[in-house]
Amino acid sequence: MTAVHVVQLVLVGLLAGEEFIVRWGLHPALATLPEDAHVRTRIALVHRLKVVVPALMVPAVVATVAVLVVAGPAPGLGWRIAGAMALLVFVLASFLGTVPINIGVDAWDPAAPPPDWRDVVLRWARLDVLRSAAAIAAFILFAIASG
Repeated sequence: MTAVHVVQLVLVGLLAGEEFIVRWGLHPALATLPEDAHVRTRIALVHRLKVVVPALMVPAVVATVAVLVVAGPAPGLGWRIAGAMALLVFVLASFLGTVPINIGVDAWDPAAPPPDWRDVVLRWARLDVLRSAAAIAAFILFAIASG
């Protein structure tokens, strides 16, 4: 395994881990908070994660392209392609789904959230199940490819 493979696997693994914790750790915990605390915490998470997620996503995508080029048709190509497709699903679900929602959440007034804020959170959660599953699948597929 080359250094490019190691870096790529670490980046995709960190991305998958971050997505797993956000989806199955933070968001269920948010649902237990009183409305005011929930909205304030959600806004704070959007502020922080709009930095953290791209800081992992962009290098993970670049490293994935590098791995596909460097490894070429070597054994595991099918797994690498499947991993890249899962990562593509993650990126598309992010940019077409959760990012626009997060932009809206970022503009919320915590003292007066929009009347449909619960519907927005539900729509985000549905999209995030897809995103987190795609990120985790990408990691698993790339791990298999490297074996």
